[in-house]
Amino acid sequence: MSKRDYYEILSVSKTATDGELKSAFRKLAMVYHPDRNPGDKEAEIKFKEINEAYQCLSDGQKRAAYDRFGHAAFAQGGQGGPGFGNEFGDFMSDIFDNFFGDGRAAQGTGRGRGGQPGRERGADLRYNLEITLEEAFTGKAETIKIPTSIACDACTGTGAKPGSKPRACQTCGGYGRVRAAQGFFAIERTCPTCHGRGEIVDDPCTACSGAGRVTRERTLSINVPAGVDDGLRIRLAGEGESGLRGGPSGDLYVFLSIKPHTFFQRDGADLFCRVPISMVTAALSGEITVPVIDGSQTQVRIPAGTQTAKQFRIKGKGMPVLRAREVGDLYIQVFVETPQNLTKRQRELLQEFDQSASDENHPESAGFFSKVKDILGGLSGGARS
Repeated sequence: MSKRDYYEILSVSKTATDGELKSAFRKLAMVYHPDRNPGDKEAEIKFKEINEAYQCLSDGQKRAAYDRFGHAAFAQGGQGGPGFGNEFGDFMSDIFDNFFGDGRAAQGTGRGRGGQPGRERGADLRYNLEITLEEAFTGKAETIKIPTSIACDACTGTGAKPGSKPRACQTCGGYGRVRAAQGFFAIERTCPTCHGRGEIVDDPCTACSGAGRVTRERTLSINVPAGVDDGLRIRLAGEGESGLRGGPSGDLYVFLSIKPHTFFQRDGADLFCRVPISMVTAALSGEITVPVIDGSQTQVRIPAGTQTAKQFRIKGKGMPVLRAREVGDLYIQVFVETPQNLTKRQRELLQEFDQSASDENHPESAGFFSKVKDILGGLSGGARS
């Protein structure tokens, strides 16, 4: 029975790149792997066929020989025939480690390829810090206290009782992972004895119960820069939970939130506020005093005839832009306050004004009611016809 063409087996063209070959092999290997097809002899044969094709085509010299001579290049036990070397085993271990294992090596738990046995990275921590709008304007140095795991002083983080040391796990030889043969293929898994740590603590430290770390409250200083906005995250590298058995510490993430302000509303670097003005000021003009976020005050000139919702811009009186020289603006929106609790004389004065007023004094209302009359007149004429 003649052997199938290697390119046909992997469903790629003869001009396929190394990346295309690898991608095609991964897809087919996932489909026909024996662990996914237990007891399926046909799948096992196809899987072996796929392995053989990829072993040949992924090697530059073997692929050149195959392209020139075909399967005859490896006939009669010729040199360079497809096999299952250590490099291929490592490659397949990487492919199926997360699929068939727990993937802890890739996350820094246990040793992993190129790592150190027993040393696990500490967890990242989160701290929620609430500040005022004024503090966001000026910036501040904040001191916080957080409960966290730190390296045990008694055992210096090893987890072993002072005077003793952890020993290498005999099951995995300190590697943290073991290989299990499944037919013609080997799968790498987390060591069941040391759970990926690569070492065993026979005499645990009494201060930390062998964990290598204890829980303590730490005090940290945080510099909150001027111009921070709600939801900003500050990262403090290495200030998170201590690593297990001397492993690297995690990070601390401080999430900022800004308390609602009683007067100002914020939009980016700009501030907004609403200010009441009297009917007389709106009609005759005048000046009003408005507070500024830096604690000072500013004067705003109100022109005669100002209407409710009129907005005034004060340049450079908003929030600073984070890590920049720009500063936002302050927008003041006025609303005309209707007089209340009038005295008899005040009523008389207003009535005199109303009697002497004309459409020129109230152009908007005059125009509005004129339009209303036209609309109602049109409707009445249409109804009579």
